[in-house]
Amino acid sequence: MARELTFLTGGREYTTSPTKIDRKKLYGWTENIALDDEGNECKLVSMDESGTLIIPKGGIALGILSDEGFWVQRSDLKAVYDDGTPAELMPSSYSVPVELSEKVSVEDFLNYSIKSFYQLDGASDEFIDFIGSDIYSFTYCYRDSYEGKTAFLLTAGDSVKNLFMMVGVMNEFEMLGISQTSIVGEEPEAEEEEEDTEIDFSMF
Repeated sequence: MARELTFLTGGREYTTSPTKIDRKKLYGWTENIALDDEGNECKLVSMDESGTLIIPKGGIALGILSDEGFWVQRSDLKAVYDDGTPAELMPSSYSVPVELSEKVSVEDFLNYSIKSFYQLDGASDEFIDFIGSDIYSFTYCYRDSYEGKTAFLLTAGDSVKNLFMMVGVMNEFEMLGISQTSIVGEEPEAEEEEEDTEIDFSMF
């Protein structure tokens, strides 16, 4: 069963079903398959540092060690803020209604790089008309997490309007410009180099 997002606004709830749209669905894809001399598909494996031990796929994983070198279970880890206080776990956006209260401008929206793109199926005409030409922003969590992502709701289409959700990250622009400097006092005259008119015939 597809997961559903419920939005809360104006005292009413609207339920939608997000469908992720990626490049594969839009443009298709190609795959490169390596075959041996007999036409059998080759499988990717890893090797140890000596080059004598073959490690099959799935034989390598990441682990967490304590400062003393002991193995630490991921469930034993605790997230904290910079000041050391325990971080607050945010619920998944699919488990609680998402309240829509913040509108953003087009300029603010364009300050984000969109990483995920969803079409919200099942959105009612009333909900689409409510969004209209505005762009709403909210914090999106796919699962319970300590840090959410910024998501946007907006409509698109001519005769038939569709509702879309875009998830992105803020761009950190480093602006460069030409600064104009003013001159205090008179600029010292540059010394002109005297032209050497003497000819050294030994050069020929």
